[in-house]
Amino acid sequence: MAGAKIILVDDHPMLRKGVAQLIALEDNLEVIGEASSGEEAIKLTVEEKPDLVLLDLNMKGLSGIDTLSALKRADVDAKVVIFSVSDSDADVLQALKFGADGYLLKDSEPEELIEKINRCLDGELVLSGPLTQLLARSLQAKTQVNLLDKLTHREMEILKQIATGGSNKVIANKLGITEGTVKVHVKNLLKKLGLKTRVEAAVWAVEQKISH
Repeated sequence: MAGAKIILVDDHPMLRKGVAQLIALEDNLEVIGEASSGEEAIKLTVEEKPDLVLLDLNMKGLSGIDTLSALKRADVDAKVVIFSVSDSDADVLQALKFGADGYLLKDSEPEELIEKINRCLDGELVLSGPLTQLLARSLQAKTQVNLLDKLTHREMEILKQIATGGSNKVIANKLGITEGTVKVHVKNLLKKLGLKTRVEAAVWAVEQKISH
């Protein structure tokens, strides 16, 4: 059975080689292409239709963010995970704002990298461990518990599921409702909480200790 198809994008050949060798050890994952620039990455992703793109943030020429933005505009189905040395608030938040499905640090342990890739492929939003607290700090201005009073019982149930990384499909199955209904509830609860993305909602919920 063929594994999930991955494209590696980084302007350092040695790093690409190391990550490719690591992924090659996994039966369910397969590197089908490598790119050293954003331009190459866009062309390769459109042609090869991978399941996931592991994308460097700081590259010569087209930046990781510009590449991410272009991939989203191209409406590719691939998950796009930023892979960077930077753990700055601004970089992480910008990547998530532009639609990244995750943000992983290059100094991650090999086991963590593989685990996060698999979780992303399963529909979860993935962040390297230290970044969860970073995001939480950036959202502290939005941690008023009384905001929860605005949510309906169903919206609270869905918020708890978002906090554990559940995709719309997973949430729909757990709660016995349609994906379309989940999407409507997610949109409504984000608006009520003054949040823009599911990642912000997940971090906010964890900070409020309402994830269980």
